Amino acid sequence: MLTCRFGPKFLLVSGVSTMAALDSLSLFTGLGLSEQKARETLKNQTLSAQLREAATQAQQTLGSTIDKATGTLLYGLASRLRDTRRLSFLVSYIASKKIHTEPQLSAALEYVRSHPLDPIDTADFEQECGVGVTVTPEQIEEAVEAAINKHRPQLLVERYRFNMGLLMGEARAVLKWADGKMIKNEVDMQVLHLLGPKMEADLEKKPKVAKVRLEETDRRTAKYVIENGETADQTLSLMEQLRGEALKFHKPGENYKTPGYVMTPHTMNLLKQHLEITGGQVRTRFPPEPNGILHIGHAKAINFNFGYAKANNGICFLRFDDTNPEKEEAKFFTAICDMVAWLGYTPYRVTYASDYFDQLYAWAVELIRRGLAYVCHQRGEELKGHNPLPSPWRDRPMEESLLLFEAMRKGKFSEGEATLRMKLVMEDGKMDPVAYRVKYTPHHRTGDKWCIYPTYDYTHCLCDSIEHITHSLCTKEFQARRSSYFWLCNALDVYCPVQWEYGRLNLHYAVVSKRKILQLVATGAVRDWDDPRLFTLTALRRRGFPPEGINNFCARVGVTVAQTTMEPHLLEACVRDVLNDTAPRAMAVLESLRVIITNFPAAKSLDIQVPNFPADETKGFHQVPFAPIVFIERTDFKEEPEPGFKRLAWGQPVGLRHTGYVIELQRVVKGPSGCVESLEVTCRRADAGEKPKAFIHWVSQPLTCEVRLYERLFQHKNPEDPTEVPGGFLSDLNPASLRVVEAALVDCSVALAKPFNKFQFERLGYFSVDPDSHQGKLVFNRTVTLKEDPGKV
Repeated sequence: MLTCRFGPKFLLVSGVSTMAALDSLSLFTGLGLSEQKARETLKNQTLSAQLREAATQAQQTLGSTIDKATGTLLYGLASRLRDTRRLSFLVSYIASKKIHTEPQLSAALEYVRSHPLDPIDTADFEQECGVGVTVTPEQIEEAVEAAINKHRPQLLVERYRFNMGLLMGEARAVLKWADGKMIKNEVDMQVLHLLGPKMEADLEKKPKVAKVRLEETDRRTAKYVIENGETADQTLSLMEQLRGEALKFHKPGENYKTPGYVMTPHTMNLLKQHLEITGGQVRTRFPPEPNGILHIGHAKAINFNFGYAKANNGICFLRFDDTNPEKEEAKFFTAICDMVAWLGYTPYRVTYASDYFDQLYAWAVELIRRGLAYVCHQRGEELKGHNPLPSPWRDRPMEESLLLFEAMRKGKFSEGEATLRMKLVMEDGKMDPVAYRVKYTPHHRTGDKWCIYPTYDYTHCLCDSIEHITHSLCTKEFQARRSSYFWLCNALDVYCPVQWEYGRLNLHYAVVSKRKILQLVATGAVRDWDDPRLFTLTALRRRGFPPEGINNFCARVGVTVAQTTMEPHLLEACVRDVLNDTAPRAMAVLESLRVIITNFPAAKSLDIQVPNFPADETKGFHQVPFAPIVFIERTDFKEEPEPGFKRLAWGQPVGLRHTGYVIELQRVVKGPSGCVESLEVTCRRADAGEKPKAFIHWVSQPLTCEVRLYERLFQHKNPEDPTEVPGGFLSDLNPASLRVVEAALVDCSVALAKPFNKFQFERLGYFSVDPDSHQGKLVFNRTVTLKEDPGKV
């Protein structure tokens, strides 16, 4: 790293002599940089070298000192140019004053970025950069005058609080190559002429206007509220809008415009062929390993890959990375397909890395022929750690590696005895990653055909290339593999997609690692991968989370480079938003208390019409019986109520929801132990007297069911953090994470409910029918409470 120390009479720069540093400092300040800016520039070795070369060439061209305007452009060029081959070419245009404005420089930089191959068409370059175009003061005056006349009424009202940048922008749109300072000066002058000097009222701040806000956050039609009150209907989901608008990725075929993308002499021709095959269509892929169940982090990846493709009228592949037969099981393939469909997405095609095993093997042979891969006999334990020893077989003859690789394929080496390694160093310093290893486990699709299998580092980019993926979207931990991604495609002269990284999504109070979930299952802490206390997608589905709620949560989280760890209650809030509109109401009692209405108003039970959605009765009704014996929640009655208790008590009647009746306590029946066994009450019409303080839910002639109430599985936010949980995550289990109510009562309207049907049990929360349900015995999982628990943080 370049370090600087400045004293009153000297300058020391590591790697640069004092005299050279002083010369550079003088050269940079001569360009118009302040001394502080010049010193900061010297700390950046790459920038200072490029600026020094640019300034030296410009001086040779000019034969004199460099004026400040030219110096500013040279600094902009040196700090923004990525392809150093073009430095001399662009400096010649700046020094000769053919490029003399910031807009021209920006256009020139964009031109060389989008035209990476030699030779540059100078005539086309000059046309695109406005070389030779003269903008007169009269043209600037006319453009500014036209912009002011367009906005004159608003200008006269808002005066100096008007956004003057709008005027400058419209003038610049007409005169692309005009000098920005000249446009600003003309705007200032004409506005002053129109409005006169500023008055005291002009100095007051302009009142803030409400920004565009999102009205709906689910997958239904989204509406944006615009400042003037108009609305624009959008047919894309929120996730799709985020992908289409918030992320400015490269266009298909313009991979080379991505920072860090590696070019070769074959790149442009390969991109041309790629566009002929895809027609310029966006192509993404979701590439899970079929060795475990998907979790909430995968939901973000699914939404991102499928959503971005859909937002851009593209396609998304579901590709199984089935390169490790030891850990793959058929149930995982099925579960992954089910979860993708459950979230609402349909893959363009379901593919497998194993579809391409023959091609991948042929490319591995070609890599050896090109001297870019070799067979190595270092053992796995020798390759572990930060600084493993270099392979003594790195430079073995190509012919020898070809014979040995063929021997690997024919099963002549035991597992771990030989690997094929690629000759490159990755970002994290890892040297020569493994491309193929020996495994004698039969493959679920190819059987015993192969006993060597490719690794992720080798397979991933080549499968992306085969499928002509345009945007290879992956989480941040794969950034260290980006160099091998580009290197391998370019080493084989095949189409090279672009890898984009984003931050993972994690949740507090959760673990999602496959290994740790297996430990939870093995110890009996949870039942299986779909235990509703976990955050696997199968578990969330079983608990009753609607896929729309999960998708909306992913949309709210958005896509960032940094890893995101969210609170579970934010996910639960998205779930409530969906269930509030989709889960019909029913009544259930968890801890029941028998109530006998001694003056029931009919000889037999009454049929009560209950709205499925009380806020919108157009969505229909269901019927429940109302008989002389009803059951209420035990907590809705107190013999000796505390202050503020509003439900049933002596002298305090309550209403029964939906019946139109109010009940009043007459007698409390207790058992031998003194526990309240039942109540005797009288009833009256609700409109025949004073309105009660509260209305409570109830059931009559109910069904008996089992209800499972879930809380957090772990007690601490970060159960895997040894500083927070020194005993390890298994020591942090919440003993109250599951409470089973075996004899809850529910109204008969749910009698025909099927697994995964969802209801709101009034005043209790949202519940979903569990697959454990059977004829005569429904089992319900509490999905979320009606409101966020104020005790949660």
